[in-house]
Amino acid sequence: MTALLDAAAAACLVAGALLSLAAGVALVRFPDLLSRMHAATKPQVLGLLLVLTGCALRLRTGVDVTSLVLVGVFQLATAPVAAHMVGRAGYRDGQVRTDLLVLDELAPVADRIDRDQRADRPD
Repeated sequence: MTALLDAAAAACLVAGALLSLAAGVALVRFPDLLSRMHAATKPQVLGLLLVLTGCALRLRTGVDVTSLVLVGVFQLATAPVAAHMVGRAGYRDGQVRTDLLVLDELAPVADRIDRDQRADRPD
């Protein structure tokens, strides 16, 4: 049974490392902010969760597994929020290539917010 758990841990570690490597390469190769943001969150988080699973299968103690679960939960809680904030800031700053967007649902909202902010400023 130990050998089977070690093999599963090794497979999770290798798969997680490859996903994290792919996320790093995509950060360099993708053309715009939104694509890079996607690469920075989705495969990176899945890669980290696979590495944590591999470590948990290898360590097998309650304290270690609990710590690894906490790391995974905090990563799942913070990565989407950080990506959302980076995406919104980049969109408002004009860093998004709109020619690559299929559907731009944020344009009406951003226009309304900009219009309201201009109306509130004393000139």
